[in-house]
Amino acid sequence: MVGLVSLVSVALFASSIWALPAARHSPPEGPLKLPLPDPGKNNLFCVVPFPVIQKLLCPRQGTSSQTTVTTPLGTAHGVSDTDGAARFAVKYGSASRWQESSVVSSWELPNGATDPTALPLTCPQNTTADSTMSEDCLSMILYVPPSVQSGSGAPTLMWIHGGSFIVGSATDPGLDGSALAAATESIVAVVQYRLGALGFMDPSGNTNLAVKDIVTALQFLQKVLPSFGGDTSKITLAGQSSGANMIRALLAVPSVSSLFQSGILQSDTMDYGFLNMDIQQTLQDFFNSQISCDPSDSECLSNLPLDDILNASQTLSDDGGDISAAAGLAEPIRPVNDGSFITSPLDSTAPFPQVSKPILLSTVLNEAMPTIYSEFTDPVDSSLYTTVVNVTFGTPRTERILTTAVYEVPQQTAAGTTVDARPQLSNLGTDQVWRCPTWTFARNWVQNGGQVFVGLYVVGATYPGNDQIPACLENGAVCHEDDIEIVFGTVPSPTSAQAALTQEMQARYSAFLRTGDPNTGSFAKWTPATTDDVHPLLLGGSGEASVGQCTTSYWGDFVQYDYQVFDI
Repeated sequence: MVGLVSLVSVALFASSIWALPAARHSPPEGPLKLPLPDPGKNNLFCVVPFPVIQKLLCPRQGTSSQTTVTTPLGTAHGVSDTDGAARFAVKYGSASRWQESSVVSSWELPNGATDPTALPLTCPQNTTADSTMSEDCLSMILYVPPSVQSGSGAPTLMWIHGGSFIVGSATDPGLDGSALAAATESIVAVVQYRLGALGFMDPSGNTNLAVKDIVTALQFLQKVLPSFGGDTSKITLAGQSSGANMIRALLAVPSVSSLFQSGILQSDTMDYGFLNMDIQQTLQDFFNSQISCDPSDSECLSNLPLDDILNASQTLSDDGGDISAAAGLAEPIRPVNDGSFITSPLDSTAPFPQVSKPILLSTVLNEAMPTIYSEFTDPVDSSLYTTVVNVTFGTPRTERILTTAVYEVPQQTAAGTTVDARPQLSNLGTDQVWRCPTWTFARNWVQNGGQVFVGLYVVGATYPGNDQIPACLENGAVCHEDDIEIVFGTVPSPTSAQAALTQEMQARYSAFLRTGDPNTGSFAKWTPATTDDVHPLLLGGSGEASVGQCTTSYWGDFVQYDYQVFDI
């Protein structure tokens, strides 16, 4: 068996680097030389007539007036947007470096700000300027529409951003929750959490700090939601990519089950599984070797330069698959099944626990396309295709995959034509990492007591970064992250199909937040999954998706998932 070299081994491009505003990373054609905005302050690019730049650098413009709400933690200062929603940026938790977080004792604006229009600095990550990030980053942004402010008992959707656990923030493009809050008549809370080694690699061995940050955020909401008209028993966790992975981790934490009622998981990379303690220890030992402090020297660790930590974290992220084949190359830093906090792998490697929460699972049509077409910018011939599959899957999975019609080696169809196996690689990666393990998870959830609704987006909106990938711009393509702006209602100049799907998804989410069932109005019947048929609804299309190779006898059986191969 060759070490795990996933088809999405460069998923940092698909689910993290490309998730950032253009000014934070370097696209293939070279870096975009623009200064980063100072959160909460006017910026030159916010007043020039370039909509794309405004969208990337100025996602929260148009505030009109200040507003206050009295909470048990003190007076909340916010601003009312032009659409009427009130936005409150707040620090929800405090934590010393590599210590567990706790709920704040008083209402504070993020990062010591005095202006309620100020937005939180990001958690430390290698792709942002020092002036835009801070270790004091446990903040969230609450969006509260007028219909909720004047009433009580509204549900809350708490959104957890993606970014492969190493990048991202509550202010990423498209995450302005004003429209979503107004459409669903709910409170939308967009939360950020510690990333990379700061969130998962405490040198002393304590892990899952980032997951526990989300628990702290939930505990904060329990204290303040009634002041904004919210019902603390109606909190739904929602997130995309690693944000969805975070929700799956919390579903495996019995001690926090009472803090939320349901989950919405979009494009979770379920093939990877959680890490086990043996893999985590191997990664932890490597990380500790990269820093100049003894794990027991708390003073040294506290004074360690942030750049040293970020560099060591990046090295671990880059080399994770070489350090431990089971960790993989895509997300070697991720939640850990430690047996005490997270108590189950929630996959097919161990008995599945009894569950009860309703969940909604979705993937998009071309999840792996950004990765494949970024890694392979030229056509992939038959020989290279075979090599890639073999290096990725080893024996016996390669032989089984290549004898399957939809994944078999493409043949030249006419003299002079060029074989291009990238479509096969994209389909294979989508099935392997996202679609099929998600459907397997759905079956397991139903079999053990829960209700699940499964969807597949066949209409999307090109997310910033994906517009650098020609394949993602082709008619009908829906790439990883292209569902985000649909859900939030932040698509710039939406087509009629995009506008219709946004209206549908926001109506379905509104119903799900209240009842655990996304069926509402005159929209097509969304049938809940069973152990035999997951009934994947085509979101933006008509009817249900074909099963393809996501059957109980193929992925997870005839061809095992990575979490099965490596017993993680």
